[in-house]
Amino acid sequence: MAIESAILLAFATSVILVLVTGIDAGDIAIYWGQNSDEGTLAETCATGSYDFVNLAFLPTFGNGQTPMINLAGHCDPYSNGCTNLSSDIKSCQAQGIKVILSLGGGAGSYFLASSDDARRVAAYLWNNFLGGQSASRPFGDAILDGIDFDIEGGTNQHWDDLAKYLSGYSQRSRKVYLTAAPQCPFPDAWVGGALKTGLFDYVWVQFYNNPQCQYKDEAAGSGFIPESDLISQVLHAIRGSAKYGGVMLWSRYYDDQTGYSSAIKNYV
Repeated sequence: MAIESAILLAFATSVILVLVTGIDAGDIAIYWGQNSDEGTLAETCATGSYDFVNLAFLPTFGNGQTPMINLAGHCDPYSNGCTNLSSDIKSCQAQGIKVILSLGGGAGSYFLASSDDARRVAAYLWNNFLGGQSASRPFGDAILDGIDFDIEGGTNQHWDDLAKYLSGYSQRSRKVYLTAAPQCPFPDAWVGGALKTGLFDYVWVQFYNNPQCQYKDEAAGSGFIPESDLISQVLHAIRGSAKYGGVMLWSRYYDDQTGYSSAIKNYV
């Protein structure tokens, strides 16, 4: 999701439906990490509003680049300062919240040059954020629950390979969840091919900033939908679908400002 475009939204919260196959419905997912005024990760999870927290973002990786996370003002990865998030991540997970690392975003330097490049990136993600081992894990010894594909640039090549390699690390004792945030127009220009693998557990579709399919309201900004309309018009119509899984919001900062998740939680 584009950091810049989110800031331009009239109410600064955007709703995205979660389409899930074979998983219980009714969850709320949130993106955290791109505003230093949104509170800590532990505070975010302590609200009790979210079932998934996507850490945004890992915007630099692939094509031989040294991968680097960017969590705005929350921590400094260059000084290994993000290891302090380890206890927050574990606190979230102890509450049953899945913590996912989001790749890409609306700004960054990322693309996969080949299938072998995808394999190397998958190995890096496994060893540095998931269940593998590395001497320089950015979040210390915390083990994240999975990887989110928020791909909005680079090329559309080899994301399917990355999904296959990451899926190969899943174990019966610890699953590697794969999620994606494609744009509403189908198939998505960036990860449409990857989604065809059928390996993704959750797909939170970006309905905002997409004029051809976003909610229309003369009083709103680009794709914002009032809570009452979401509850009465959208959720009422789609909750019965086997593919429905809940709602995803961008972002924790804007949700904190509006109280959106609190307003819809009992209806999701």
